[in-house]
Amino acid sequence: FTTFEGHRLALGVATAWDMALVLLPSLIAWSGSNGVRHRCESAVMMEASSGLQEALSSAQAAVGRVHPTDKPLRVPAARLAGTGKPTVWSEFGELASQTTNAVNLGQGFPDWQPPEFVVEQAYEALGNGHNQYTRPAGHPALVEVLAERYSHHLQRNVCAMTEVAVTVGASQALYITLQALVNPGEEVLLLEPAFDLYYGQVKLAGASVVPVALQFEPQEGEWRLDADALEAAITPRTKLLILNSPHNPTGKVFTEDEMEAIAEIVRRHPQLLVISDEVYKYIVHSGGEHFHFAALPGMFDRTVTLSSAGKTFSITGWQNGWCVGPQRLIKPIQLLLPFVQFCAATPMQQALSRILPLADEPYKGQPSYYEWLCLMYEQKRRLLAEGLSAAGMRPLKGQGGFFLMADTSALEVPIEYMALSTAAAPQMTRDWALCRRLAAEAGVICIPASPFYSQPNKHLAANLVRFAFCKGDDTLLEASARLAKIKPKT
Repeated sequence: FTTFEGHRLALGVATAWDMALVLLPSLIAWSGSNGVRHRCESAVMMEASSGLQEALSSAQAAVGRVHPTDKPLRVPAARLAGTGKPTVWSEFGELASQTTNAVNLGQGFPDWQPPEFVVEQAYEALGNGHNQYTRPAGHPALVEVLAERYSHHLQRNVCAMTEVAVTVGASQALYITLQALVNPGEEVLLLEPAFDLYYGQVKLAGASVVPVALQFEPQEGEWRLDADALEAAITPRTKLLILNSPHNPTGKVFTEDEMEAIAEIVRRHPQLLVISDEVYKYIVHSGGEHFHFAALPGMFDRTVTLSSAGKTFSITGWQNGWCVGPQRLIKPIQLLLPFVQFCAATPMQQALSRILPLADEPYKGQPSYYEWLCLMYEQKRRLLAEGLSAAGMRPLKGQGGFFLMADTSALEVPIEYMALSTAAAPQMTRDWALCRRLAAEAGVICIPASPFYSQPNKHLAANLVRFAFCKGDDTLLEASARLAKIKPKT
C-alpha cells in the first residue's frame, strides 16, 4: 500500500493511470493556509510532484509500464446518457421566470405554509435533541407509527423493524426500490400517462419501460384500465409493474374492480412484483375512494407500497418518504439505504412520528385534518374546473391528487406556435405549442401531457394539458380570468 495526499492505494490492484485519476484532483486544486483555493496546470503539478512520480514508479514496478495512449474512463457514466438534455420542467420553469407576473399552475407543490401543528412538531423535535444520526432504515419512533398505521390500512400485522424503510422522499423510495429489486435487462410495466420520473429511474436500474396506455373514454371524460392490454405486455423479462393511485397526471383513482383485475394478473404471473406509488393517498375527493393494492388477497407479499408526507402536509422540502412491504422485498432496500445516505433527517422523522397521529384529530370543523384536506382540494378542483370550462376547455374527471387534466381540442393553436422548435421539444407537438401560447398570451403556466407518454403513445396527448390546483384561491381565480381571454375556435 502507498499513502499520498490522504489516499491509501493498493498498488497491486490500481494501475498507474487509475492512481493518477485519483490523485489529480488533489494536485490541481488545493487550499492555502488562508483558505483560498488555488489551481495549477496539471502538467506542471505532475512534473513538480515527486510524490506522484514515486507513486507512478511504484505502480509501474507492480503492474507494468504506463501507456500514454490509455484513455480515462468515460465521464459521465453511460447510464446517464441523455439526462442532461433540457426537459419540460426546465423549459416551462424558464418561461415562468421570464413571464411578467406569471400564474404558475405547472409544478405540483402547495403555495401555502404547513399547518401550525406540523411546524410546532418540527420546532419541538429540534429543541428536544433529535439532531444526530438515527437508524439508517428509519427512526424508531417513525417506523413504529408507520407500522401501526399500515397494519390498519392493510389489515395485517406490519413489523416496524423488518417491513418498513424510511427514505429521503418518495422519489428516493422509488429509486432505491428499483435498484434493489430490478436487474439490468429486465422490464418494468408503466400505465400511461405516467409521471415522467419513472422512465429515468427505470433506465438507471438498467431495465426497459414497457408502456401500457390507459383507455381514455371521450364520452365520460375519464381513463380506464385496459386489463387485457396490461397482461398482453407481460414477457418472461417482466419484473414489476409501477401502479400509481391516486394517479399523476390524470387525477384518476383506480377503482376496487380495477385493482382486483390487476391483482388477478399478478396472481397468474408468479415473477411479477408491484410498486404501488400512493403519495396522494390522503388527497382523495370528488367521489373517489382509495384502495391499498397490498391489502388485496395475496398482494402484500408481492408489493412494495411507497408514500410520503410532503404532499399531505405541504412540506415537500422536508423529504420524508417510506416503503412498506414483506421482509423479503424490504430487506434489500434496507441494505442499500446506508450506501445512499446514512439516514433521512432525524428531526424531520421525529416530527413526522407525532404529526401523522395528530392529523387524525379534529381540524377546522372537520373530524380530522385528513378529511379537511380532501374537502379543501375538492373545492379547489371545482374552482379551477369552472375557470377552464369558461375558457373553452373541458376538465376531465379525476378523484385524487391535485392535478387536473383538460381536453383543449376546442382551442386554436396558431401556426406560429406549431412552427417553433425548442431544445426540449425539437419536434413540436400540439399540446406543447398550446402551453407555450397560454404562457405567452395569458401568462398562465401549465404542462403539456406528451412528456407523460413514451414515444409510441405521444399522439394520445395531442389535446391534453395538465394544471396544478394546489394553489391559493386567488391564484386559481386569476388564472381563470386570464385564460378566459383565450378564445375557442369559431
